[in-house]
Amino acid sequence: MTRDQIVAFFAARQRAWDANDADALGRTHAERGTVESPIFATVTGREEITETYHALFRVFAGWRLVSDPILIDGDRVAQPFTATATHTGEFMGLPGTGRKFEIHGVLLFELHDGLIAHERRLYDFTALLIQLGVLRSRPARP
Repeated sequence: MTRDQIVAFFAARQRAWDANDADALGRTHAERGTVESPIFATVTGREEITETYHALFRVFAGWRLVSDPILIDGDRVAQPFTATATHTGEFMGLPGTGRKFEIHGVLLFELHDGLIAHERRLYDFTALLIQLGVLRSRPARP
């Protein structure tokens, strides 16, 4: 893919994120693609990857992913982001709390034949758990 094609591809993905369109997001992955995620572990295959998007939108209402400009190096892409949502469904055995959260992270992609062959989702999982009330934190001592 050319740089312009990659930019257009990720603009289309952003529209899918904005619409919480799990199926459209799933179609951006290769049939035998993989995703590594703190929440979903390693997932293989477009169908299972698509289900991770459906699950994300079921558990976290109003999911909003705001991307910083993507970084492109050949067929590799890094997408820094901020995500916000409300915890409304069961997550890690915890029923929906109604708590809102904000996390920051980066999505790392390897593209092949115009699709995502591999995605690695990196974000502050501990901050998510604290904001949802799964973990507690104390202020650091000087």
